[in-house]
Amino acid sequence: MKLSVYSLKKVLFSGQARLLNCKTMVGEITILDNHETYIGVLKPGVAKVIDTANQEHFFEIKSGFLEVREGNEVRCLVD
Repeated sequence: MKLSVYSLKKVLFSGQARLLNCKTMVGEITILDNHETYIGVLKPGVAKVIDTANQEHFFEIKSGFLEVREGNEVRCLVD
C-alpha cells in the first residue's frame, strides 16, 4: 500500500508499506494491503509501520486522523 504519514511540520513517512498499526478512538487497528475504506481519529500512542523491506518505523502520536482510500492508499495526519 502507498502510505503517507504527515505532521504539521514535515513528512514522517512516504512510501510503500506492508502494515500500519495505531490506536484509534474505537480501539487499536492494523491496516494491511487493500483494506476497506476507513476514516478514524487517532489516540495518543505509538504508530508502527513495516515497510516493504521489512524495516520497522515508529512514530509517537498525540492526536491525528487516519484515512484509508480506494486504490490502496493510506494517509495519516498526526500531531
